[in-house]
Amino acid sequence: MEQSRCLALGQSFSSSSSSAPVLGISFVLLVVRDPRGHQRYLSRGSQDKPCPGRVGWLRLAGPDGASSCRVLPINPLPQPLGSALLGLGWERAGGAGGTLDWGGHGAEGYTGIGGHQAERYTGLGELGGHQAEGYMELGGHQAEGYTGLGELGGHQTGVEAVIGEHRAELLAERYRFNVGLLMGEARSRLRWADGKSIKNEVDLQVLHLLGPKTEADLEKKPKVRRRLGTGVGAPSLPAGEVGTETRSLLEQLRGEALKFHKPGENYKTEGYVVTPNTMALLKHHLTITGGQVRTRFPPEPNGILHIGHAKAINFNFGYAKANGGVCFLRYDDTNPEKEEEKYFTAIREMVEWLGYQPYAVTHASDYFDQLYTWALELIRRGQAYVCHQKVEEIKGHNPPPSPWRDRPVEESLLLFEDMRKGKFGEGEATLRMKLVMEDGKMDPVAYRVKFTPHHRSGDKWCIYPTYDYTHCLCDSIEHITHSLCTKEFQARRSSYFWLCNALDVYCPVQWEYGRLNLLYTVVSKRKIIRLVETGAVRDWDDPRLFTLTALRRRGFPPEAINNFCARVGVTVAQATMEPHLLEACVREVLNEQAPRAMAVLEPLKVTITNFPAPKALEVLVPNFPADESRGFHKVPFQPTVYIEETDFREEVDKGYKRLAPGQPVGLRHAGYVIAVQNIIKDASGRVIELEVTCTKSDVAEKPKAFIHWVSEPLVCEVRLYERLFLHKNPEDPSEVPGGFLSDLNPDSLRVVRSALVDSSVLSARPFDKFQFERLGYFSVDPDSEEGKMVFNRTVTLKEDPGKA
Repeated sequence: MEQSRCLALGQSFSSSSSSAPVLGISFVLLVVRDPRGHQRYLSRGSQDKPCPGRVGWLRLAGPDGASSCRVLPINPLPQPLGSALLGLGWERAGGAGGTLDWGGHGAEGYTGIGGHQAERYTGLGELGGHQAEGYMELGGHQAEGYTGLGELGGHQTGVEAVIGEHRAELLAERYRFNVGLLMGEARSRLRWADGKSIKNEVDLQVLHLLGPKTEADLEKKPKVRRRLGTGVGAPSLPAGEVGTETRSLLEQLRGEALKFHKPGENYKTEGYVVTPNTMALLKHHLTITGGQVRTRFPPEPNGILHIGHAKAINFNFGYAKANGGVCFLRYDDTNPEKEEEKYFTAIREMVEWLGYQPYAVTHASDYFDQLYTWALELIRRGQAYVCHQKVEEIKGHNPPPSPWRDRPVEESLLLFEDMRKGKFGEGEATLRMKLVMEDGKMDPVAYRVKFTPHHRSGDKWCIYPTYDYTHCLCDSIEHITHSLCTKEFQARRSSYFWLCNALDVYCPVQWEYGRLNLLYTVVSKRKIIRLVETGAVRDWDDPRLFTLTALRRRGFPPEAINNFCARVGVTVAQATMEPHLLEACVREVLNEQAPRAMAVLEPLKVTITNFPAPKALEVLVPNFPADESRGFHKVPFQPTVYIEETDFREEVDKGYKRLAPGQPVGLRHAGYVIAVQNIIKDASGRVIELEVTCTKSDVAEKPKAFIHWVSEPLVCEVRLYERLFLHKNPEDPSEVPGGFLSDLNPDSLRVVRSALVDSSVLSARPFDKFQFERLGYFSVDPDSEEGKMVFNRTVTLKEDPGKA
């Protein structure tokens, strides 16, 4: 790179040479204005520092090499990130469009923006000159769609975009709207930004939108119970109730919204291959389906579903439901070595737990006979051959061509029959298809030899079809209209169309969408098995994992997972989300669903010396204090109660409002205020008991705080969970050089074996959920047994401000 020169604020440059000048900048966020006046946002860091304080460089040039740039201050805008904001006014330098190069020493990616005839569009916005339809190429590790460094395109970004997306809800709910949701989404988009600065900007923009609080905003309004559905397409909320999404997943998945083809109009899809027999096949397809949308969810039964699968389930089942169609649950059971019955059972259980019922449950093995017949036909048509190259030889992107590619059809037919009869050992022969895939892979394998009995067909077969061969043909057999899969399968789209057309059978359409990933976790089956084998977690359903069985055990309600998928949205770009966004959805649902109870994790005995009755009293506690119409439960109140150790201090600090000598507190729901009279300590000086007096709340001076308590409690075990890993990307060697097993959080689980919980939970069953007042949301663990209940903490009541 040429030596760069710095430009002062407001200075212009212009150059006719191809070596355009370079702009040194000393800030992280740039606001770029294109010729139409639209704001564009860029951010990038670099190690290269030819100019003092510089963090990156920009070059703007026209197609003829001429460059023009002006640096202007934007004073009216706030400073949400604590950095100066500069605007770059783009002056067109001639030609149909311009280019903008953005990078620096050590930068892994570059952005090329502009051009008159765009061939690619990532969905991040149109950028370029006056006529720019624009295309963007992103180099580096995050090459598809969203770089994590800010959104490019559109008129808004970061906080402004989040406020815009929730504008209608904000205007409807005003200051009762959950601002934590805005914070979570803004932090997800601006992960490199300071959290406190984002909070200030959120508050500022909310104030700008709503204005100062009115008397109506300050009034305490009783909460209205919302009706929460299970799964996509839950019933709409009754009039007068406010939902939490501007658009439900059901709305996002309607055919018109996604611009998917209509059933029978597959040929209108870009890239769809039309053959002389296509229209006749589509006509026959419509007679079978009646024009109904058909999708399928095709998991491999060799592991437990995880949070990423939740998006796939919602997308496949949800798209069918949103468009009046059906969805198949099809097990891709073509690899008998790794498949176990427990995985089949768990997969279906999780699909139904999320609120969906499959139209039919099928298996790829249901079609093994038909798939074998079609393989013979493929050979007869000269489109497949038996090959003897070893697996090691055909791995990678540039393997040597097979010397057996042009062997006679009759010879391949005989050899394929020998494969079926077990005359070849494993790895000695494969059936390969004659095509080149998008990623350059040549002649993918259709069948391989495996001497492993199948869980359904036994030892009938010793050859098994591969995913590349099986998937599209099973879709064809089931007359799937929309084959929805994640982005990594885009490289297989050509083989999908090719194989159906090579056999002259109905060809569905494959559509790709972005995967859903979470930070601070691993979901790879191989890595979860390593965690189990090393004892880092108990099993696939350990509540610290993000498998669906683990989330259920921890207490995550299915509605919350579905709501989370709806908020992530249906995107082409891969979405990598913070766990606290999922936890926010969990709190929202459990706040409506989980009845209240009181529990004490670190008990301190309190004796009331002037208890007002000769025997224990009964206190009525509302199940939902904000809506007492939902019932009450009884709690015993007697002279001995237990409070949290942390709710008492011998010495009062400034701002401390709970129990202390000379500082009474109220007991929640009891109607009494207690005051310390005597402190009892053990030999080591630790406080072990308090003697107090009580006074009716209606005659006592109002205390500064009310605390929870228990009396005649149940002794229970409580498991408190934190993140399993210390770093956001435990699989990234640049972030965790020692590997994911070296990144385990030693404090990810704390077990409280003698917690005290009020007796109202005695009849609870596994997976029942409660809010323990002032502590968090908890769920009954299946390890519970008679006389010893076990609770898992699902989430805390509020997001931990220390979490990034």
